[in-house]
Amino acid sequence: MKKIYSKTRGPEKSLTVILKKHSGRDSAGHISVRHQGGRQKRYYRIIDFRRDKRDVYAEVINIENDPNRQAYIALVEYEDKERRYILQPKNLKIGDKVIAGENVEIKIGNALPLKNIPLGVEVHNVEIYPGKGGKMFRSAGTVGVIIAKEGKYAHLKLSSGEVKKVLIDCYASIGQVGNLEHKDEIIGKAGRKRLMGIRPTVRGTAQNPRSHPHGGGEGRSGEGMHPKTPWGKAARGKKTRHPKKWTNMLIVKHRK
Repeated sequence: MKKIYSKTRGPEKSLTVILKKHSGRDSAGHISVRHQGGRQKRYYRIIDFRRDKRDVYAEVINIENDPNRQAYIALVEYEDKERRYILQPKNLKIGDKVIAGENVEIKIGNALPLKNIPLGVEVHNVEIYPGKGGKMFRSAGTVGVIIAKEGKYAHLKLSSGEVKKVLIDCYASIGQVGNLEHKDEIIGKAGRKRLMGIRPTVRGTAQNPRSHPHGGGEGRSGEGMHPKTPWGKAARGKKTRHPKKWTNMLIVKHRK
């Protein structure tokens, strides 16, 4: 798999902080997320999701791998020499120039409000609330397409086929998030998983009946029931979206 990021330099020191380890524990110290812990020391890269430096051109001076996310990140330098990290969209290269503003060119890496982006344009890093920073389409290869505008909402088509309404004053970046090959990456060995902070997962059928509903039985045996979590809840197929949540009102078309 071809790597496009540069290894000639480390991350920008002014934009990095040590990422604290939690190992899946909550504020009470109890494990709330299983199978986490033991990863390498890691630095968090501060990403500019807001794109709030408006109408000032920035040049891409490096494209880097970020251990905290699937997408590559681009280090940009503004005309006043300030540097920031942004998500690297597909086909954005070192030397390209990007800008954020109300009425900027429809070009890969630029950011502008949804109301000023034509229909059919691919977008990423889309805000849900104006000024709060991009929340949608930030993972590698993800993209939304503007298919309609109605009143104060724009209709965005998600990769899953779902169509969702988003306020037209929300900012979005042009293009599809890069590193599309991420899903094809092979981890290679268990040791790398441990360095990533992912601990082993033991199958329920391999446990004893006191530890898991799927456990027990003579020899190799299947689940013998509808799949369950260790606490007896339905493990697959049960709908978890809250039926009365207000965000359901913003869904124009469900993915199923």
